[in-house]
Amino acid sequence: MSFLAIIPQGGLQGWAYLKRTLEVQKNTFVQSGTVKRDLEFFRAEISSVRSAEDLVSNRSLLSVALTAFGLEADLQNKFLIKKVLEEGTLAPSSLANRFSDKRYFELSKAFGFGDYSVPRTALSGFPDEVIEKYTARKFEILVGEKDSDLRQALSFDREIERILKKKSSETAKWLDILGNPPLKTFFDSAFSLPLAFGKLPLDRQIDIYKDKMSSIFGRSDIIVLEKSEARDQLRTNFLLAKQLSETVSLNGATTALTLLQNGLSLKL
Repeated sequence: MSFLAIIPQGGLQGWAYLKRTLEVQKNTFVQSGTVKRDLEFFRAEISSVRSAEDLVSNRSLLSVALTAFGLEADLQNKFLIKKVLEEGTLAPSSLANRFSDKRYFELSKAFGFGDYSVPRTALSGFPDEVIEKYTARKFEILVGEKDSDLRQALSFDREIERILKKKSSETAKWLDILGNPPLKTFFDSAFSLPLAFGKLPLDRQIDIYKDKMSSIFGRSDIIVLEKSEARDQLRTNFLLAKQLSETVSLNGATTALTLLQNGLSLKL
């Protein structure tokens, strides 16, 4: 039996419903036939994987691994994934370090094929570590099939907490956000920034993010997002911005249709 997320509506009301039913829906999802089989297989087989080649050669294991790190779209890019895993994360010149998208770095670091003589797949707790990430992200994917905005709202806490836990500078944390496409999209929308914002130099983007944080929370440092109330405020801003955007688009389409029905033409 395949699982279908229940999302009766979008926006803030949809988020309220999803939040209220989240644990029940996630438990149902984990116990669904296909997911349960995939996770049982991963738990039984991943300890025998000792190289990047072993992993990319097993489609079922690779699918769980990539989904756990938000890289499920790369399932066919076996050469790329193998190279990311084999080069590891210790050398500054490694592919994982050269990617602006830090999800590749997290994947390579987690498996440790290029960093250690014995990879982390040999650790007894490794299967649970990956499975926890997989179930969270896979559930988010299924939510996204119904409403992509609610998927981003759902993943926000996990992603921002991961960054806040890092022992890195304030600037490094903001760069991590800018290097995470889904998270960057979330912040851009929550701050009501135009598409052209992404073309600015990174240091300028960080300055603008800090200005926006200061205007909303009274302080510009990212540590303010350790508070759940601050994250809730930012998520509300994101969902309202998305709702407004959809309303404007819908009203524009309705106006165009009305003009056309009345025999008028639009000058584009």
